[in-house]
Amino acid sequence: MSKSLDTEKLEREVKAVYRDVATTPDGAFHFEMGRVLADRLGYPPADLDRIPEEALESFAGVGYHFDLARLQPGDDVLDLGSGSGTDAFVAALHVGETGSVTGLDMTDEQLEKARELRDAAGMERVSFENGYIEDLPFEDASFDVVISNGVVNLSAEKDRVFEEVSRVLEPDGRLAISDIISERRLSESVKTDADLWAACIGGAEQVDDYTTLIEMPGFDVIEVRENSQYEFTSEQAQGACQKYGVKSVSLEAHKHERKKP
Repeated sequence: MSKSLDTEKLEREVKAVYRDVATTPDGAFHFEMGRVLADRLGYPPADLDRIPEEALESFAGVGYHFDLARLQPGDDVLDLGSGSGTDAFVAALHVGETGSVTGLDMTDEQLEKARELRDAAGMERVSFENGYIEDLPFEDASFDVVISNGVVNLSAEKDRVFEEVSRVLEPDGRLAISDIISERRLSESVKTDADLWAACIGGAEQVDDYTTLIEMPGFDVIEVRENSQYEFTSEQAQGACQKYGVKSVSLEAHKHERKKP
């Protein structure tokens, strides 16, 4: 993380973008949204048909990773940056009545929308909590699986995010995420631009650095695959993609027990 990045401005920018994602999903963004995107990324239509349509309108994910998550009935799942709830609702279909899904988000408008949709759909095993992915408000070993979609790149403290994920996962827990990474390290001018961070570009970690950050707190990275069907929509974003190889990947990692010295 660059010390010259204004993290307070970054938080304001990100909240502003995702407030608009929740309230005006038909607006102009650097990225695509909605059911057409979810279909193209690989979400099974049968799953999308069973979740609230209004959640899908605000879906701004960058990949599909539920096959990597391998959710089972009874799993307790945490969704980092749950937005209007699309992934949390899909997860709920797979964990069933004996499992639970907790969504975490820092944007009030997203939480309000997700909770209203949850209540209307009667999905009682889904909850949405206010908080930050760098400081998870949950007990140790609370979850079997952590998922996230296009969110970790927005954090200026990715090392802290994965430390927290490791802490709240069970000893044999697993992580399945989609996120934006880069083939080449970004320039300082890009990395210190809060506007580009909010657009899911400035915070894109070089892929080897990204996997190292995951491995450091005790994960084995099992698979990293490129989501070639995802692309940014604005000229500014597309320019960064061409220059630095900014792209979407989905990733699976398993937590392992640390060996005592």
